Amino acid sequence: MAMVRVGRLRGMALPGEILPRSFYRRDPRVVAVDLLNKILYSADGRSGRIVETEAYCGDLDPAAHSYRGKTARNATMFGPPGMMYVYFTYGMHWCCNAVCGEVDEGVGVLLRALAPLSGLQAMRAARPKARRDEDLCSGPARLTQAMGIRGEQDGIDLVAFGGGFCIVDDGTAPPADPVATPRIGVSRATDENWRWHVRGDGNVSRR
Repeated sequence: MAMVRVGRLRGMALPGEILPRSFYRRDPRVVAVDLLNKILYSADGRSGRIVETEAYCGDLDPAAHSYRGKTARNATMFGPPGMMYVYFTYGMHWCCNAVCGEVDEGVGVLLRALAPLSGLQAMRAARPKARRDEDLCSGPARLTQAMGIRGEQDGIDLVAFGGGFCIVDDGTAPPADPVATPRIGVSRATDENWRWHVRGDGNVSRR
């Protein structure tokens, strides 16, 4: 069994060490793979292991919100790496991203799915229509519902545990053979294999 590293912040025990800003200050296509098997953690005790991600590459990527530059909606994407960018889509869903790269680069990683670890009672209350625990966080909108992430979290600092959220490393390595596919729900740059997930994990979202 792998040793679990436990971090502490303001007297609170965390399920691992908070990822430093340098982790995010890289190409989002690298960060997206390295985020697999890390843990998204909330101060209220909800947590899940990241099992699916997508990279968005700024002005190189027509599918990225930041492709045409900075706006009021996407301003967080142009901030420091390690911030959380949260946006509203389809008039009903929130989605969350980890900002990557350098300031003003406008790149990030969408968190698409988690394998729930703790706080499942709160997740089930937030997602009463989920038939199985594997459905609680199997998609970017389900993930934010289950974890209690909304527009108020846009711009919080994951490195400083701002807004009660962080991403931690408990010593579990990224998968040696992650599955790479085109991204889901985009109409541009559809030939780029910039979505990755943990092979065989039952929490990965479906098309």
